[in-house]
Amino acid sequence: MEDDAPVIYGLEFQARALTAQTAETDAIRFLVGTQSLKFDNQIHIIDFDDENNIINKNVLLHRAGEIWHIGASPADKAVLTTCYNKTSDSRVVSCAAVWRMPSDWETGSNESPDDSAHNPQTLELLCHLDDGAHSNAACVLWEPMGDGKRVISLADNHALLWDLQESSTQATVSSSATLEGKGQLKFTSGKWSPHHNCSQLATANDTAIRGWDLRSMSQIYCIENAHGQLVRDLDFNPNRQYYLASCGDDCKVKFWDVRNVQEPVKTLEEHSHWWRMPLCTCTHTHTHTHTCYLEKKDILAEHIHNCR
Repeated sequence: MEDDAPVIYGLEFQARALTAQTAETDAIRFLVGTQSLKFDNQIHIIDFDDENNIINKNVLLHRAGEIWHIGASPADKAVLTTCYNKTSDSRVVSCAAVWRMPSDWETGSNESPDDSAHNPQTLELLCHLDDGAHSNAACVLWEPMGDGKRVISLADNHALLWDLQESSTQATVSSSATLEGKGQLKFTSGKWSPHHNCSQLATANDTAIRGWDLRSMSQIYCIENAHGQLVRDLDFNPNRQYYLASCGDDCKVKFWDVRNVQEPVKTLEEHSHWWRMPLCTCTHTHTHTHTCYLEKKDILAEHIHNCR
């Protein structure tokens, strides 16, 4: 399988948001959110058939604004979160919300592949992740092994732990942590670790990566200058509890052992010809890890690696 050529999926609009839908156990599925200032934005639901090395798709509308981050509930495959930009009073506002897919969206998978794109359904808003004091959400992270009732939002220099109630239609902040230091520090991305009873969080700000203990909401490690430019995304290895991957605007992927963060375990530079590699998201099956990259913001490439 690792010798197969990458599968390329083209998007109508630019995109920077990608996630694996881990609650879907019968298919290898990814969600991609688009960015368009002129047209309604979209959620592309992409199923990868690893036996035939092909892609099937469905499309849903996201009318709220251009999507900068997307996350899928680990417990309910119909529920997801987005961080998006909208214009309010002539200024751009960054928001975060929880959404539900239409109950009958999957019926379109039996129709012509282009039908869902030409006549897409719209997401249902469940609730906003906004406590009135913290705005500019960079990303929303679901508790990896949870029941879909806890998320963390990274907004400016605050990490907010939310409890979702009433079928995700209400959200309240239960605890928070603050990124402190010189200048106006802001979180740019993060990843909730599936290991250690889901008690650890990794975040990125500028070129640095930090680890947090969610039980005390305190910092436990810091990798200064982890990348030569902005760190775009992070991902924990689902099979090895201490290994963390990062990618940045320096067009590098780095793998870290968080027990010793002085140097990366491995650095990949094969993709330096890309304009940027903003996202690296993984989901693993029984025999392989499937890794998706967004290349040049509007091309989705499926890379299959044997990572047992």
